[in-house]
Amino acid sequence: MTTLDMTGENAGTGRSKSLFTADKRTAARNAAERRFRAYGVVAITLAILALVWLLISIFSTGLPAFKQTFIDIPVTLDAAVLDKAGHGNPDEMASVSTIGYGKLIAKALSAEIAARGIDTGKMKPRDVAEMISEESAATLRNMVLANPKLLGSTIQFPALANGRIDGYFKGRVTMATAALDKNTSPEKLALADRLVAAGMMQTRLNLGFLTMPDASDQRPEAAGLGVAILGSLYMMFIVLVLALPIGVAASVYLEEFAPKNRWTDLIEVNISNLAAVPSIVYGILGLAIFINFGGLPRSTAIVGGLVLALMTLPRIIIPTRAALKAVPPSIRDAALGVGASRLQTVMHHVLPLAMPGVLTGTIIGLAQALGETAPLLLIGMVAFVRDFPKAPPMGLLDPASALPVQIFNWTQRGDPGFVERASGAIIVLLVFLIVMNTAAIILRRKYERRW
Repeated sequence: MTTLDMTGENAGTGRSKSLFTADKRTAARNAAERRFRAYGVVAITLAILALVWLLISIFSTGLPAFKQTFIDIPVTLDAAVLDKAGHGNPDEMASVSTIGYGKLIAKALSAEIAARGIDTGKMKPRDVAEMISEESAATLRNMVLANPKLLGSTIQFPALANGRIDGYFKGRVTMATAALDKNTSPEKLALADRLVAAGMMQTRLNLGFLTMPDASDQRPEAAGLGVAILGSLYMMFIVLVLALPIGVAASVYLEEFAPKNRWTDLIEVNISNLAAVPSIVYGILGLAIFINFGGLPRSTAIVGGLVLALMTLPRIIIPTRAALKAVPPSIRDAALGVGASRLQTVMHHVLPLAMPGVLTGTIIGLAQALGETAPLLLIGMVAFVRDFPKAPPMGLLDPASALPVQIFNWTQRGDPGFVERASGAIIVLLVFLIVMNTAAIILRRKYERRW
């Protein structure tokens, strides 16, 4: 190995420098680079830890929402009580309210407890009946009206336990807090333990959380996401039908056909600005145009879909134009050289090759629209909606809710059971977003072209 001596000011001094020996300035630069890499590693580590902490917090609070405590009660559906006319006609049987069904369930529970020899202590039958959710009577009533042939039979009915009883088995309620709570008591919790030991009560998977509608403030155990999920699907359908064709058509025109002048420059600047406009502004626009001026009803999927479509348009146009620009000019030149028109060139060559970027931008735009809350609040979708909307197209005009709005609604309620419900709804929303973003990645990789 040879050492190259430096000439100039070091000449004749007896000092020499090697290309393989770092001087002080080089060592300082290398040290600065190592520090910068260390800062990057620390930043990424902190970000990952924050994300893990957030996910652990959400899942630890929300996963119990997918389980529910049930009391299995053999209920005899007395035809003399539920069908006084004796005709088996659901319209006539509907005259029996949920109060009548509630008394039937309470009587059956007391009888089953007595038959099993379970000690209820000093609790009265009324106190025992309060351990059952008020929603159970409505569930049994709907079941009988849907199938009148059940009259006269004895069915094993899984009644929802009261929210405090359910919270006891999930750790939200303790004996100490029950002594201070007017909605439950330590005696009820002790009886719940005895019912579990007897096999009458258990906590198991509750798919009703995904299919049942919302419930009142006093029934957190019965609150579900059914209406919110259906409303979100309706709105995403409207956004897809409106925003995708309009956004792609606008992108193709601006990129391939529009003349380059001050007007197109103005349009491009406004599209970029619209992508940065806060979403609540679109809610104000939807309230003014679609509801106040257009006369459409509040809290409906069609208004929500129209507002989200306006908000999603710039987020589809921008990535679509970028995908069209990424297609090499040689593709256009080759098509035009063999006699294809500009429209044929775009539709048969340029647009198919840009489709991975178009689909990716569309799916990401839909995912962003799915998680929006502010514009939906302004058009009244925060209202309490109990009934499921009908099938499209008429169902688009029925009152509905949405997943992010339902999460917001539950976080405003006082019962701790709704906090659990809200975290569970966040998990469902995250699953939808992960699926949509995964689909975008798969489509891009499947159809992507290397130039």
